[in-house]
Amino acid sequence: MSFDIRVTGHAKSTVDETLPGLVGSLIASGITAGDGSLWGPDAEAEASQRLGWVQAVSVSRPLVPEILALRDELAARGITRVVLAGMGGSSLAPEVIAQTSGVPLVILDSTAPGQVLAAIDGDTETGGLAETVLVVSSKSGSTVETDSAKRAFEAAWRDLGIDPAAHIVVVTDPGSPLDQSARADGYRVFNADPTVGGRYSALTAFGLVPTGLAGVDIEELLTEAEATLLEVAIDSPENPALVLAAAIAGGTPRRDKLGLISDGTHIVGLPDWIEQLVAESTGKDGTGILPVVMLPVSPELETKPADLQILRLVDEAHEFHLFEHHEGEILVSGSLGAQLVVWEYATAIAGRLLGINPFDQPDVESAKVAARGLLESRPEATAPAFAQDGVEVRVSDPALAASGTIAGVLEALWDRVPADGYVSVQAYVDRLALSPLAGLREMVAADSGRPTTFGWGPRFLHSTGQYHKGGPANGVFVQILDGGQIDLEIPGRPFTFGQLIRAQAAGDAAVLAQTHGRPVVTFTLTEPQAEVLTLFEAVLED
Repeated sequence: MSFDIRVTGHAKSTVDETLPGLVGSLIASGITAGDGSLWGPDAEAEASQRLGWVQAVSVSRPLVPEILALRDELAARGITRVVLAGMGGSSLAPEVIAQTSGVPLVILDSTAPGQVLAAIDGDTETGGLAETVLVVSSKSGSTVETDSAKRAFEAAWRDLGIDPAAHIVVVTDPGSPLDQSARADGYRVFNADPTVGGRYSALTAFGLVPTGLAGVDIEELLTEAEATLLEVAIDSPENPALVLAAAIAGGTPRRDKLGLISDGTHIVGLPDWIEQLVAESTGKDGTGILPVVMLPVSPELETKPADLQILRLVDEAHEFHLFEHHEGEILVSGSLGAQLVVWEYATAIAGRLLGINPFDQPDVESAKVAARGLLESRPEATAPAFAQDGVEVRVSDPALAASGTIAGVLEALWDRVPADGYVSVQAYVDRLALSPLAGLREMVAADSGRPTTFGWGPRFLHSTGQYHKGGPANGVFVQILDGGQIDLEIPGRPFTFGQLIRAQAAGDAAVLAQTHGRPVVTFTLTEPQAEVLTLFEAVLED
């Protein structure tokens, strides 16, 4: 089999309880047939227009020779460095595909000025701006992060006397505003299937164009996916998508947090893609599944929260000796193409089990609206509650800052995590320059004693951001901002990248605190490189 899943303990009991109902409901064959009524009358209109991903392999195959021909054409002109500007599924799927293939692909899904500058400048190993092609991926083209990146690159090429039309490739829906403007500007355009939502778009033009141009064998990826299509289409207890959906979304009581661990698998970065697919698809109407990306040695494996189900991605799930050490876990293995197909089916099926529409994202827009309002009004920054060793501390509730120390603020925040809650750490920084911040997740999980997620801002706003606002209101939030001096103008906009990312952070914090009543703590690093250590020490001190 191209995909294998094994369950024991609680996970097996959950599957045994849930699987017969799924098989009997004929949901697997229904999804394959494009039946939009499977998620209820309220979701039917949208679901009926969002099932194109089921046919993605056959629809995408004709794109392969076109993509490869363009790759050869670009290489002949000395253009070999590929940068992808996209958000959510438009960037996370290409990222895992390229990383797994060992192919260099620069992912620009940030508005951090330093990260944008690095993408524009390039390096001596992969090439500079003259050797770069920018793939602009957006269904509509209205995504502010992607539009801003496009504007910055266009200006940089013009400054060098280079026509951007020779270096930009656009992936978008047919007839979208971006489609129209890109064609008018003479850019190369690939149209994607408009019946596929962004987070289900891994095997469409959104996943294939940037990775194919970067050198991935996209024909092999489609072949891997195709080998699994029959398995997931059959209403059978052996259908891996039905088993996976039952394991992650079934059971009474349901474990609503899903720990994702890569343990020896050849696939690189898959948990991050799963995280956005599952969280954005299921986190709404006060319910959902919260993916928690973990390490094989994460603290949650010691504390064993009762509401956390561990899923381990391995290369050989059929090796039964693994169960000796992983009783009660879900073990999954398979080719990358198979994983993409099974997880898409399983997530849609999970939506049926949860009673929600897995194809909308009703709460994503709220943070965008708040950010736009801040950019338009440009209010003065609120004064910090206090500062410690250069780190400015702001809190949604003054009581959180009563101690006057970072360690005390964190302790007060952990006290507000409900028994079934979680901690979300959100770093609105240049993740290339401050990559060690990701290590904070493990420390916070140990210190708080609760499952902890970590997201790079603003990219997580297009994935787990939906869950934070639409899922259960039991999270507490830690924002980390870069207050450094690096900034970059956005051509044609009245704001800079630095102002944009700060507004995105402040807008999301306002929605979380004021609309949803959740506690938010914001740490602004005035000297980021030095003050990362201050945060680490404070977590250890608490």
